Amino acid sequence: MLTPCNVYSGLKIGWSFNVSIIGLLLVAGFWGLLSRFRLARSLDAGEGNIAQTTASSSANIISGGLVAPIPALAMMSGHNLPAGQLIPWVFAVSFLGIWVAWYLRASLIFRSGLPFPTGRATAETLIEIFAKGHEAALKLRVLLSATVIAGGLKWLDTGLFPLPRPSFGFILPASGKLSGYAGISAKNLTFTFDPSLMLAGFGAIIGFRAGVSLLLGAVIAWGVLGPIGVNQGFIAAGDADLDASWFADMIEWLLWPGVALMVGSALTRFALQAIDKKHPEPSDQPYENDGAGALRLFGLVIAGAVVVVLQVVIFDIHWLIAALAVPIAFLLAMVASRVVGETGIPPIGAIGKVSQLSTGAMAPTETTANLIGANVAGGAAGQSADLLNDLKVGQMIGAAPRPQIVAQFFGIVTGSVVGSFVYLQLIPDPTSMLISEAWPAPAVATWKVVAETLSNGFGALPSSALYAAATGGVAGAFGAWLQHRHSPRWLPNMPALGLAMVIPASIAFTMFFGSLIAKLLERYQPTLAQRFLIAVASGLIAGESLTGVLRALLGIVA
Repeated sequence: MLTPCNVYSGLKIGWSFNVSIIGLLLVAGFWGLLSRFRLARSLDAGEGNIAQTTASSSANIISGGLVAPIPALAMMSGHNLPAGQLIPWVFAVSFLGIWVAWYLRASLIFRSGLPFPTGRATAETLIEIFAKGHEAALKLRVLLSATVIAGGLKWLDTGLFPLPRPSFGFILPASGKLSGYAGISAKNLTFTFDPSLMLAGFGAIIGFRAGVSLLLGAVIAWGVLGPIGVNQGFIAAGDADLDASWFADMIEWLLWPGVALMVGSALTRFALQAIDKKHPEPSDQPYENDGAGALRLFGLVIAGAVVVVLQVVIFDIHWLIAALAVPIAFLLAMVASRVVGETGIPPIGAIGKVSQLSTGAMAPTETTANLIGANVAGGAAGQSADLLNDLKVGQMIGAAPRPQIVAQFFGIVTGSVVGSFVYLQLIPDPTSMLISEAWPAPAVATWKVVAETLSNGFGALPSSALYAAATGGVAGAFGAWLQHRHSPRWLPNMPALGLAMVIPASIAFTMFFGSLIAKLLERYQPTLAQRFLIAVASGLIAGESLTGVLRALLGIVA
């Protein structure tokens, strides 16, 4: 039921929703209703964890390519893949992500102790649903009240009463390449405030340091590099309209330093943890040393082999290029998983661009290999991040990981079948239907443009972007080293800093304000914050996500 909603919204607005909390609420309510009529017993917490894991993995199947590289390839080739090829392909790249997540579980959840905001919010919801006593009942009422408020506000915002999105009001002078423009406004640079309670909830969970890092990254990218770049001409500007957003134009350059910073930080941190013998082991050994080391390695090899074979058989990609896509996907999935653990936002689109760049350097004229190699990275990254969120839930309630791995498997089986058929029904003629007023498909347009640009080789990118990427990579690696060795309090959160360069500044500002409010509550009302802060934040995330899915479902029915 939830999978078609993400397919629809991904093609319509380029945005999808994590349905972990929604799936949990639906399944708990359904089984609770059955128990009232003595047709079944109510679920327990472990079963609720299994249900939400399956639901989230199924709905997250769009990371397997259904709303970006697959439609982009269909537009370039003139036809969709048949269902008999599309279903196994989407399953295979998602299946790879399961094994990547299981491999990364000990490092990201136990050693690093990342917050995984979506997982933590889901766990809080689950605990309050199944807990007993007056305090638990009170927290559940607070959570549900926040859900109703956020859901109602989102319903109004996406309906007849759009909420205001005030800008910061400044106008910078335009010079150089923009001499004919009236100026560069705050709206041009995405310096507006997004009235999203879901983003504020994320900000409350990730903490003040990550929130400040998002704010700093937004100022550096959109307030400093952006205006300099558009005036100098190495960053594209949009329409000469002070009320227009230039995000889609500017992101084509800004994503390179942002992604490089995330990649440099995540890979360096992972490597340092692997070689540092003095780093403490996970506090709960049963969870790390679960006797599945050989199984994880075997599964990773088998999943990688299946992906390679399908690239050769379905897309006629050279076996060497197909094989190189797998280790690239593993590294980028690791980066995406750490960013999700730090901030709650999966940078799948940005990760895909790095993979496209890698393939463009190895096979410059192969646009199919470019898109499909990036598809492997995006699918593995999406499912890895999703499963790690669910494993965070399991860790918080004391559940064993293996049943969740099995649940994730059945989720991607369901999602591959349902999602593929829904996509083929919605978009039977991609060439004429996509990137239109009816189906804007912004992610499709971006992946298609990058593939066509890189068809001329690595040199198609401007030298300024390459220098910026190199600088971002070095800065990310150095920051990760400092954090690992010395943990200075003044050092920004590097994954959050990089993420702010690939999302609109408005999102970063809203998440910062959420983290600021949480910080003030913890400072001046510590008891209140300890009792209700996470419950309120979880409700805000759940309410807006639920409304987004409901809107998408109504769109499909209409």
